[in-house]
Amino acid sequence: MEFRYVGRTGLKVSELCLGAMTFGGDADEQGSHAMLDAFVDAGGNFIDTADVYGAGRSEEIVGSWLKAKDRDSFVVATKAYGDMGPGPNDGGNGRKHILAAVEASLRRLGTDYIDLYQMHVFDDATPMEETLSTLDTLVRSGKVRFIGASNHTGWQLQKGVDLARQHGFEPYVCLQPLYNLLDRDAEFELVPICLNEGLGLIAWSPLRGGWLSGKYQRGMDGPPAGTRVDESGRNGASENWDAYNTERTWRVIDAVMDVAKETGRSPAQVALRWLLQRPGVTAPIVGARSIEQLADNLGATGWSLTEEQMSVLTDASPLPTVYPYQLLNQFRRKSA
Repeated sequence: MEFRYVGRTGLKVSELCLGAMTFGGDADEQGSHAMLDAFVDAGGNFIDTADVYGAGRSEEIVGSWLKAKDRDSFVVATKAYGDMGPGPNDGGNGRKHILAAVEASLRRLGTDYIDLYQMHVFDDATPMEETLSTLDTLVRSGKVRFIGASNHTGWQLQKGVDLARQHGFEPYVCLQPLYNLLDRDAEFELVPICLNEGLGLIAWSPLRGGWLSGKYQRGMDGPPAGTRVDESGRNGASENWDAYNTERTWRVIDAVMDVAKETGRSPAQVALRWLLQRPGVTAPIVGARSIEQLADNLGATGWSLTEEQMSVLTDASPLPTVYPYQLLNQFRRKSA
């Protein structure tokens, strides 16, 4: 596995990031440790979790695994924002919650520092200066090495970048957005901001909840039983069948299947490889329910798609161009 710098920092991470959202849920502690071991054996060093995953259980499992390891060999990322208790200050990006949340994450992870601390969601109730100044304090204290954002709009991300520059606060070094062949909305504003400001892109849901894994093919009238898409139809999650059962989805999947056949790779590996070769992407986050799924995902490294294959996938998946982008494209003065 190759290593890449996170944005303009000197921090190197593996080109795939292991997502720990399934730890303590779909994967028990023993299975989670097995996946962590397999990831490291493949050359990975980048692990992403969040305090809300399993109400802290995911962080605890990562922490129990780290106890027997050389902590400095790994880049551990976690996130804060979600409600971790019933109190009025048990969630959000305010100073009181962030300071409590980071201490709780440090305890669960069994470490005295977090490599990358990310705001899981933008908080419209808290002044961004309060959030950024608190994160700056955490970096200066040594409890956090770098900070990042996740699930922000373009203006929110740019405002965070500009405020940090204006006040001399520690800046965001990366963004963690939803980004995959089916969800390319980030390309309207978020990707250009990251490229312009030097932020790394750490894409979550690179297989869109299994839609790009090869389990779904044109002609199906519903999701396979037991899949995330099948389960999400009952809880309203965004991966539900009706949201993605469209001609555009099947066109993308057809292209993925064709390239997979041509390359001798699995559809999941092709979809991940497309992301790995997109501008600005540091590392897609691969999550798995089993070590077998993880092993397939790890096969996205060590090879490349040709320019023609990249074009086939990219051309199959464009989003409708909406205002003002449709208008501005008519006045573009340099190539995209």
